[in-house]
Amino acid sequence: MTESLLSNFQVNKDTFIKYQRFDQGTSAELCVLLVHSLAMDHRFWNRVAPIIAEHACVIAVDVRGHGQSSKTNGPYSIDLFASDLKQLTDSLGFKKVIVAGASMGGCIALQYAIKNPDVTSGLCLIDTTAWYGPSAPKDWAERADKAIHHGLESLVEFQKTRWFSEKFRQEHKEIVDQCIEIFLENDISAYAQTCRAMGMFDGRSGMSDLKIPTEIVVGEEDYAAPVAMAEVLHKGINGSSLTIIPAARHLTPLENPQVICVAIEQLINSVR
Repeated sequence: MTESLLSNFQVNKDTFIKYQRFDQGTSAELCVLLVHSLAMDHRFWNRVAPIIAEHACVIAVDVRGHGQSSKTNGPYSIDLFASDLKQLTDSLGFKKVIVAGASMGGCIALQYAIKNPDVTSGLCLIDTTAWYGPSAPKDWAERADKAIHHGLESLVEFQKTRWFSEKFRQEHKEIVDQCIEIFLENDISAYAQTCRAMGMFDGRSGMSDLKIPTEIVVGEEDYAAPVAMAEVLHKGINGSSLTIIPAARHLTPLENPQVICVAIEQLINSVR
């Protein structure tokens, strides 16, 4: 398996997307596109990507406004993020895409699949939702405003208890610390714009049109995108499978990577 350095994809003259490629050193029509959660970057998939790359080419991205990708002026939208990634996968020559996303990345993955049924061969929705509810625009705007007025540091304690179970935080302090470090590296304006995009997202109407293998995974103790939201996805996407991970919280690709790998590998096997 080869692991590339970060590569650069130019969306337009003002915007570029950074991504990392993992593969066996051969070209292929199929890729697994990995999309991280809010305020993370491609490193979010460090416990998953090398394992999946034994089975298919993997592309782990920095979503616009995150990591080393462009921090363009807003407004942002989930559809804009999905469009960026479709241009990326097109540019790399992939004809079949299994798209897997966690939390925010799951919203983007869902939108990618809805808008691009011709190339989406599988979908893995992790700790996510199609809609955060009627109060979402207000709730997410409040989080954006808190970051702007009080700094990202003001959100750390709230975030880390939602990200991981107490047991995981005690046993894997290095992973928790890296997530906090990545979180604090975020551009506040881009973070706020992304929060507002999350609040405006509603992918419910497109779910029933999906006719692809779909794996839905959620932590039993996920308070950010709880099991009830995963069950709505499961009911709305015909033929989907739902896995609930006992005692896990919101960032299951880091807390329970083996479960996520199995779900994605099942999608790869269904395509071949």
